[in-house]
Amino acid sequence: MGLYIECVPNISEGRRMEVVGQVAAQVEATKGAYLLDRSSDADHNRSVLTFAGEPDAVGEAAFQVVRKAAELIDLTGHEGKHPRMGATDVVPFIPLGEARMEHCIRIAANLAGRIGKELDIPVFMYEQAATREDRRNLANVRRGQFEGLRDEIGTNPDRKPDFGPEHIHPTAGAVAVGAREFLIAYNVNLKSDNVEAAKKIAKDIRESSGGLTAVKAMGLFLPELGVAQVSMNLVNFRATSMETVYAEIERRAKDEFGLEVLESELIGLMPEAAYSPGLEDRLKIRDFKPDMIVEVRLRGAIAGTD
Repeated sequence: MGLYIECVPNISEGRRMEVVGQVAAQVEATKGAYLLDRSSDADHNRSVLTFAGEPDAVGEAAFQVVRKAAELIDLTGHEGKHPRMGATDVVPFIPLGEARMEHCIRIAANLAGRIGKELDIPVFMYEQAATREDRRNLANVRRGQFEGLRDEIGTNPDRKPDFGPEHIHPTAGAVAVGAREFLIAYNVNLKSDNVEAAKKIAKDIRESSGGLTAVKAMGLFLPELGVAQVSMNLVNFRATSMETVYAEIERRAKDEFGLEVLESELIGLMPEAAYSPGLEDRLKIRDFKPDMIVEVRLRGAIAGTD
């Protein structure tokens, strides 16, 4: 594909669609950046934008997203189920095509410097772009959320930002900027409403419990379908593939609970490197379409502008 970068900023607004639209429009107005997907959740009061393109264009689009979100979103009146510390909460960069992680780290550092200097918003670097080992984990960076960070920046040396002022922005909070591998949001639904089975399987397969490498998982019940689900983030699909995790869930469901897998689902997009012909049939992926592969959608977006 050449050297392309993906960016997936999360903004703290999932209810006012006119605001989400104005923020997303910043990407569409940046030449060389292509908006591939956007999704909003009213309960979480959060939206996720997915865009990609050439490195400089993606970096510029990301800055414009942060600028516009800071202009339109006031965290002092924000409520939602998802933890947040900023109007733009997180900005991760992900390598595509011939891009490498060092490209993403460089773009992340350049963006962080601009945010701190031009927008007067403190920035914390996380994941592969972290400047401190304890800041690799986003949960550590976001501890206390907007309100807690507001009280600690400038008084607690441990909360000194990597870029920008040593005080919280009064309405836009702080931003976490990072570089990471492609995260695949992937769920497997059981042919049962046994949520305890889903929770047990999730606990056994997640890395933090000694399970599969780079897998985060939880079990839950889906009222709209009446089934139990193992909901996952695969944070390094090269370490543990979708096929590996599906097979493990299928085995445990059958051997431990006498249950079958109903289907699986992909949330958002997946990278081309994680796909092989027939994957959707082998994993019973519901409503799979070729343009759920990020590079396919990007090529289509580029072709549409030629």
